[in-house]
Amino acid sequence: MTTPRRSFLSRLTTVAAACALAAGIVPAAHADTPVKFQLDWRFEGPSALFLLPAAKGYFKAEGLDVTVDAGNGSGNAVNRVASGAYDMGFADLAALMEFVANNPTAPSKPVAVMMVYNNTPAAVLALKKSGIKSPADLTGKKLGAPVFDAGRRAFPIFAKANKVGAVEWIGVDPALRETMLAKGDLDAITGFSFTSQLNLNARGIKDADIVVMPYPDYGVKLYGNAIIVSEKFLKEHPDAVKGFLRAFTKGVKEVIANPEAAIAVVKQRDGIIDSAMETRRLKLALSATVLTPDAKAEGFGDVNAARLSLMGSQVSDAFATKSRVDAGAVWNASFLPPAAERNLFSAK
Repeated sequence: MTTPRRSFLSRLTTVAAACALAAGIVPAAHADTPVKFQLDWRFEGPSALFLLPAAKGYFKAEGLDVTVDAGNGSGNAVNRVASGAYDMGFADLAALMEFVANNPTAPSKPVAVMMVYNNTPAAVLALKKSGIKSPADLTGKKLGAPVFDAGRRAFPIFAKANKVGAVEWIGVDPALRETMLAKGDLDAITGFSFTSQLNLNARGIKDADIVVMPYPDYGVKLYGNAIIVSEKFLKEHPDAVKGFLRAFTKGVKEVIANPEAAIAVVKQRDGIIDSAMETRRLKLALSATVLTPDAKAEGFGDVNAARLSLMGSQVSDAFATKSRVDAGAVWNASFLPPAAERNLFSAK
């Protein structure tokens, strides 16, 4: 039986709720899940892949409050996600493999959940006037790159595949790499093709005077950058990870459809970028790493198990890791959107 007091309180609650609605006051919605995301490099053309879905509200629509920060290398991106400073990040898969294999007892090891650069953008670049025309011409030459450069780290794989003899390595600052090549202080460099080629252009060197040897074109089928997630965030927020990948995939399609508009979003984050150059950089990156025959065959975002296993073995050898790379420990495809949703090639 309802007591007079309980009935009075019930009516009072109902009246209060009605008054609140009439005054335009609504109960607070669930707060968006915060996601701290670490890029591999500064805000350049390819960062549009992440900045556009953030700017367009696609992450927000999935209930996510995503913060995208510039980075300074894949190794650092892996370390920051592993430490918990960031929840998710964008990093070279080889750098992730190296970390996991060298830190088998680490309390938190990031996991790759979506392959973005199906083919590594690593390449060897030289000037035609050097006489270097093929990998065989690199034997005995002076090569330069930062010690953490993905192409330099994987060069033993490239050298083995192309029977390149001993070379001399010079450690250089990223800002000086292309300048030293242009001045003739180096015979060749390693770097991401879409980064180093445009940096050489900016130093007055025309494409016709540059030799570019992309690793994938010379028998090195390494995967490139992937979206990585901390173990803790993956366990605590699995639906957030799925939502992030859905929103990201939607953004990628828009970036491909209209690169110029995507670069306008990047310029909002870094007003000093050269829009024309970054548009070209983005298009080169998409062509070299995303819209590739391998990505079409395997499905954007996914990997081939045999190829992934081979890469793990190659990284173990080239990077001299403490333990052998376990490909299964660095990759988890269960959070990917359906294959049809990830199809970037339907209109191509």
